[in-house]
Amino acid sequence: MLAPVPRPPGSLAVRCSRALLSPRARLSMLALLLLCAAGLVLLYEPQRMLSSGWPQQTDGAGAVMLFGLAYGVCTAAFVPRPVLNLAAGALFGSAFGLTAAVAGTVLGAGISFTLGRFLGQDALRPMLRGRWLTAADGQLSRHGFRSMLAIRLFPGVPFAAANYCAAVSRMRYVPFLLATAIGTVPNTAAYVIAGAQAGSPGSPAFLFSAGFIVLSGLGAAVVAWRKRHGLRAPAPVTAPALEEREPVGTAP
Repeated sequence: MLAPVPRPPGSLAVRCSRALLSPRARLSMLALLLLCAAGLVLLYEPQRMLSSGWPQQTDGAGAVMLFGLAYGVCTAAFVPRPVLNLAAGALFGSAFGLTAAVAGTVLGAGISFTLGRFLGQDALRPMLRGRWLTAADGQLSRHGFRSMLAIRLFPGVPFAAANYCAAVSRMRYVPFLLATAIGTVPNTAAYVIAGAQAGSPGSPAFLFSAGFIVLSGLGAAVVAWRKRHGLRAPAPVTAPALEEREPVGTAP
C-alpha cells in the first residue's frame, strides 16, 4: 500500500489565516463593528454626555483635545455631527468649539475611511454595478479632492456614508482628509456658533448661523436633484458604437 502523503506543517493555520483575512471575512468584521458601534450609541447615548455631562473640572487646551478625541470616536460610531457641533459651541464657545469640532470631524472621517479601506474595499468593489454606483465610484476615484470637497460643502450626503463610499473607491488618504478638513468648516462653524449663542436666540450671530444652515440644506437638495437628473440622462452614443450599427457589406 502506498504511504499517505504527509501534509506540510502549518497548513491548517495557513488555511485559517487565509479564511480570516479573506475579503468576505473582513467585510463581515466591518459589519459587526458597525452594528456594535450603533448599538452602543443607542444604549449609552454618548452625545448626551458630551452636551450636558461633560466634567466641569476639565478646561483649557486639554479639554478641547479630549473633546475632539471623543468627537472623532462618536462620529465613527454614527453619532449625528450636528448634535456634537452644538455641544462643542455650548461648552467651549465659537473659536475653541470650532477647533475641537473640525479636529474631531477629521479624526472620525479618518477612522471610518481606514476601516472601510482595509475591511470592506476588496469585497465591495466587485459589487459596484449600476449607473449610480459606477458614476459615483468613477467621480471619487478620478476627482477625489474636488468631489469630496463638494460633498462636505453641501451636506446632503450623510457623513458616514460619504466616508465609506470614499473608502471603497480608489480615492487617496490625503485628498480625502484635506477636503474633509476644508469642506466641513462652513457648516460646522454655523452649528458651533448656534450652540454658543443658544442662550440668546435673537442675537444676530444665532440668526445668521441658523439662516446659513437652512440655506446650505436647500443648496444640498438642489445639487442632489441636478446630479440625479444628470445620472438619469441617457449616455451619448459614441462614434465606434455608430460604426458598429452600420450594416456590413452594403454598397455605398
